[in-house]
Amino acid sequence: MLFNIPNSLTWARIGLIPLFVGVFYLPSSWLSPQEKDLCATAMFVLAAVTDWFDGYLARSLGQTSAFGAFLDPVADKLMVAAALIVLVELSRVDALIAVVIIGREITISALREWMARVGRSANVAVAYVGKLKTAAQMAAIPLLLFNGEVLGVAVRPLGNLLIYIAAALTVWSMGYYLRRAWPAVESG
Repeated sequence: MLFNIPNSLTWARIGLIPLFVGVFYLPSSWLSPQEKDLCATAMFVLAAVTDWFDGYLARSLGQTSAFGAFLDPVADKLMVAAALIVLVELSRVDALIAVVIIGREITISALREWMARVGRSANVAVAYVGKLKTAAQMAAIPLLLFNGEVLGVAVRPLGNLLIYIAAALTVWSMGYYLRRAWPAVESG
């Protein structure tokens, strides 16, 4: 089903991406740098919340679909990639970190697609290390976007630590999935 409530939320997340990036191109007379950071952070957090919510609604309303299962991770990866590119442009994330994270997402997505075609998708089903990687990313990115203080404490150092943890988990999880897929690769 192309359009149901969960899929509509996923489409809205994808539609939010140009707005999220566009905030940083607004004139300073419209929004100060701190207001741009706050606005982008709020949009990213909204996208993360709708990601959880669309999955919950799909299950609870019985509106799961093959298309929704395909579109949801695509929306997630697009939003994370856009955020990382913005953070590189703002000099808040090293380009190498962004390349590692985005490259892993493309590689594992392609691997999962191929494994599904050869009937071995269970070999590369989401693992705990992948969930940890996602949690670290989803905590780091808003902190790096916000780039300010909360209760007098700067959040960027914590964001930096978490993005490095996310990068390490990214490499680890990619190795995990590649090892799981290797027997099919060798025979295929």
